[in-house]
Amino acid sequence: MSAPFFHLEKLLEQRFQIIGDHASRDRDPEAHLHQLKSVSEALMKEHDALRGNLPAQLNHFMTQASYSKALEFIKALNSSADPS
Repeated sequence: MSAPFFHLEKLLEQRFQIIGDHASRDRDPEAHLHQLKSVSEALMKEHDALRGNLPAQLNHFMTQASYSKALEFIKALNSSADPS
């Protein structure tokens, strides 16, 4: 069984990876910006699709674009759900 909000978590991680890729940004700023815009749009769509099923705090983080807090929340949720 996959972790709750797996796709949302992966999109958040991808966004932070793109932001942190300074070599890509320096090499081709326009392509870098396009990648960031694309993942940001995907995040908004995923948030809209999940909005009714998100815990209130996670929904708040996503609504306020507090993406680092949202990612931390999901990781904490997944670790508490891990039976090992």
